[in-house]
Amino acid sequence: MVWHTEHPSWRSGPWSLELRGDELADIAVHGTVVLRSVRAVVRDADWNTADLVVDRVRSTDVTLTLHVRSEGLGSSFSGVVRVEARPAGLRVLLDLEAGAAFDTNRTGLVVLHPPSLAGVPAEVRHPDGTGERTAFPRAISPHQPMRDIAGLTWQVPGATVDVAFDGDVFEMEDQRNWTDASYKTYSRPLDLPFPYRVEAGERVRQSVTIEVVGEPAAAKTDDGDVLTLRDGGRFPQILLGAATAPDPAPTVAPVGDGLVVELDLGTPTWPAALARAAASAVPLDVRVILGDDAHALDAAAAALRGLDVLRVAAFQPGVAARHVSDVPATAALRAALDRAGIRLPVIGGSRSHFTELNRERHRLPNDLDGILTTVTPLFHATGTEQLVESVAMQRLVATQAVGYADGTPVHIGPVSLRPRFNDVATGPQPAPTRGDLSEGYGAEFTGTTDTRQSAPELAAWTVASAAALAVPGVASLAFFEEWGPRGIRASDGTDMPAASALRELAAGSGGALLWGDSPDGLVWAIGHRRGRRTTLLVANLDRAARSVTIVVAADTRTIDVAAGAFRHVDL
Repeated sequence: MVWHTEHPSWRSGPWSLELRGDELADIAVHGTVVLRSVRAVVRDADWNTADLVVDRVRSTDVTLTLHVRSEGLGSSFSGVVRVEARPAGLRVLLDLEAGAAFDTNRTGLVVLHPPSLAGVPAEVRHPDGTGERTAFPRAISPHQPMRDIAGLTWQVPGATVDVAFDGDVFEMEDQRNWTDASYKTYSRPLDLPFPYRVEAGERVRQSVTIEVVGEPAAAKTDDGDVLTLRDGGRFPQILLGAATAPDPAPTVAPVGDGLVVELDLGTPTWPAALARAAASAVPLDVRVILGDDAHALDAAAAALRGLDVLRVAAFQPGVAARHVSDVPATAALRAALDRAGIRLPVIGGSRSHFTELNRERHRLPNDLDGILTTVTPLFHATGTEQLVESVAMQRLVATQAVGYADGTPVHIGPVSLRPRFNDVATGPQPAPTRGDLSEGYGAEFTGTTDTRQSAPELAAWTVASAAALAVPGVASLAFFEEWGPRGIRASDGTDMPAASALRELAAGSGGALLWGDSPDGLVWAIGHRRGRRTTLLVANLDRAARSVTIVVAADTRTIDVAAGAFRHVDL
């Protein structure tokens, strides 16, 4: 997969949009985006998303019709997604027919609202005709901020936007929880039972109608080429995820301050996974996933004796605790460490997404030695646009996590492009049956790889991600894996482009952090100071080269950075 793909656009009068496969993206009126996107989704009983294949596109001056069919996961929907430009606004219609019965958690239209609406007042129209005044949440909302939606109205500078929904009852979730740059309005409220069955021959018909009164003012253009960095305490430790790919392991030099290794006690491979990580000769950040065998936790604790371990955490494998370190899991871990005669910092949080930390933090004990969460930007969508837009949302996640930690260290990662496991699966997931690592373990069975892992632009993205996440209070950042298809090196040990970024970032560990905001989410900088020497890393995620001015105390430098690249600068 190439990093950027050019997408066709469609225009009708004042309306325009970009067609990104099956997604109607950046829906704009008079050149100003009012909706991030509208798309149809087909999701199975484990929330996996079937591909929606676009077989044919037909366009006229006033219509755009996508002839689509779902593919995979046992789904067999076919039909159309149709856009109609009308005098009163723009309408998107969905008409899908099931070729065979299908159990689904969601099949229908979803609407994405831009994150720039944070804090903007809105009015919700309910199906019974009543209304409610509310607002798009400013902080990342753990639960649905708006429910029982038949329509939404809000103001933007110069205009009023109204979106009406038909064909089902809709509700909203804050997708910034997953570092998506959007609020999502979707159909079939989660309070209703799922999965539900769509029978063979049954049709799913929904529509979204967008009306804009007035002409939205163009967004104000800030000086997007000036970044001001300020002191932020200690530069975070930089770690890698332990490789989960099959043996044989290549011989590679350590990068960073340690490895994050997950030990799933419900599988036979955990002793081999720990041994391979320990052989890397770097300190370990150990994450234990509890199993049904109570003795396995004692065995795992005993196995840590004599190893260089930074910290340890325990997670429930699922059910109500949703992959978080709840009180019983943490108590069991501490008891096992005591029996093994080991004293280590015990941290806890969520191993899946910030979502679970945001929603389930009441389950965490209040005496943890640190809080942890992870970042997986390509959870709901897989386009590079999503990947780039995620970085600014990562800043929100890091800031909110530090607020929750209330002075205790925050540990973020491993950052991975795609999910390392399906945290919402309702059925058994793939797992190794052998005790060795000839087939790998963990994410090798349950995760998803991405071809952009080897893209040159991923190095710049990694620097930008670290710059967004490294807010004061974040003690460590972990990225990817040490080698393998999810790694910074191939399975033979050959460097991927992201390896250079991780080495540069790791050089800052132990120094004084220099951090700052990105004016536009596309250019980012992070730095560290040791004595009189100051080092900066400047990343450009834009499609064009940028000339960036960096302000650090009394020093100002202007740096040219190529598109999709980063630069090392010594002051």
